[in-house]
Amino acid sequence: MKTLFETDNHKNVIFNDLSTGTMIQSNQHLIVNSGEGMLLDPGGHKIYSQLLPQVASIIPINSLRYLFFSHQDPDILAAANGWLMTTDANAFLSTLWMRFIPHFGVDELVVSRIKAIPDEGMTISLGGEPLMVIPAHFLHSAGNFQVYDPTSKILYSGDLGASLGNLYDTVDDFDTHIEYMEEFHKRYMPSTKALKMWVSIAKTMDIEIIAPQHGAILPDKEMVNRFIDWIDTITCGVDLMDDFFLIPGNDQ
Repeated sequence: MKTLFETDNHKNVIFNDLSTGTMIQSNQHLIVNSGEGMLLDPGGHKIYSQLLPQVASIIPINSLRYLFFSHQDPDILAAANGWLMTTDANAFLSTLWMRFIPHFGVDELVVSRIKAIPDEGMTISLGGEPLMVIPAHFLHSAGNFQVYDPTSKILYSGDLGASLGNLYDTVDDFDTHIEYMEEFHKRYMPSTKALKMWVSIAKTMDIEIIAPQHGAILPDKEMVNRFIDWIDTITCGVDLMDDFFLIPGNDQ
């Protein structure tokens, strides 16, 4: 657990050490403003049992007002039912995935507290301050969103910016860090066009920190800008299709 930003009324916390065994490393993020909390991408069942008491050590659990699910993957929302049953929080998820999430065992008593995010995004008020839910479709999910916190100027980028295999939690050498991001982005991000659309939005924003759902954070404007510039240069997904598939019958 580490604090990324803190004032008298506002706090941003990352939990980056709860993944165990063979599960993919994932970060969970908590934003607290004026005593109200939003938990982002809270993860699966094994994470839930560890994360619940840690969140409760920061704010009363009945002050957790929102859950945010950036997309539909199990490392995002497999424990959704636990959070909804033990708190009064409302959850937010892309409208595309609203009929899929019940397959994770969400009880009928609480499923109505999962609210659909429209494709164009929305603004959520947390303790009287806005959080911007920004479309990031196809990065990597068809219905995918990021959260921008204007108070801390942190962009919670989900899988965009993810790194795997690095043993540090904050990037201080971007050139070295690329090797931990490159293969993930080339395979998991399906469209170069989608990346460039994101770049055009990101360049208009005042971002101090990019905090992804996997791996190390980009801790300052220099690293943020290096990342945006790098994303603008890479080719990914279907645009690399020939690298991933052979023509049937061709054993070369």
